Amino acid sequence: MKLLFDQNLSYKLVEPLNPAFPGTSHVLRLGLDESPDTELREYAAREGFTLVTKNTDLVDLCVFRGAPPKVIWLRVGNCSTAVIRDALQSNTARIIAFGEDPLQIVLSVFRLSVVK
Repeated sequence: MKLLFDQNLSYKLVEPLNPAFPGTSHVLRLGLDESPDTELREYAAREGFTLVTKNTDLVDLCVFRGAPPKVIWLRVGNCSTAVIRDALQSNTARIIAFGEDPLQIVLSVFRLSVVK
């Protein structure tokens, strides 16, 4: 399973997540950073990517049109790239299971919260 990070996420997520998700990339690296959501969705479907986004419009588009591609919806609010990386890494098993389930289209991933 390879992930494609939307432009609203840092390209710095690719390297730490590539071991668990080989072939992972970012729209900037692929020249898709200015592409409309419909084009991004079509590219991801054609190339076998699972989209990773905070963009509700992209999630809605994928739900409306169905999979592929699947979408990982980050419900993390405004936070650092490190927090997003940690949320994805701590959900690796869930993400892999999601990728293998033909009935699921969207997986919500939430921010880990630390109680002080």
